[in-house]
Amino acid sequence: QVQLVESGGGLVEPGGSLRLSCVASGITFSLYTMYWYRQTPEKERELVAGISRNGSTNYVDFVKGRFTISRDNAKNTVFLQMNRLKLEDTAVYLCLAKFDRGPLDYWGQGTQVTVSS
Repeated sequence: QVQLVESGGGLVEPGGSLRLSCVASGITFSLYTMYWYRQTPEKERELVAGISRNGSTNYVDFVKGRFTISRDNAKNTVFLQMNRLKLEDTAVYLCLAKFDRGPLDYWGQGTQVTVSS
């Protein structure tokens, strides 16, 4: 059974930091490209960052310079370090595992991040 479990969300003031984790089980983690997405009730799910099997990263413009995605294949975990958080970063953050060799995608349930003063 495949599971992706996110953690690390919470309430933080503007300018603060959080580190999200997503632990995968039931998959060969090193064969998957990993992504972080976020979703709010007002907006469709949007891509935040991705990291390939070999560690290449990509970010959407609104998080460049503030967020860092990384992975630890030995621990089947992908991270999202979020610095200089803004009110508009408030969302549920979800991780996605995308199999590089075929159409297999797995989503986590998400972790709530709330930026508020």
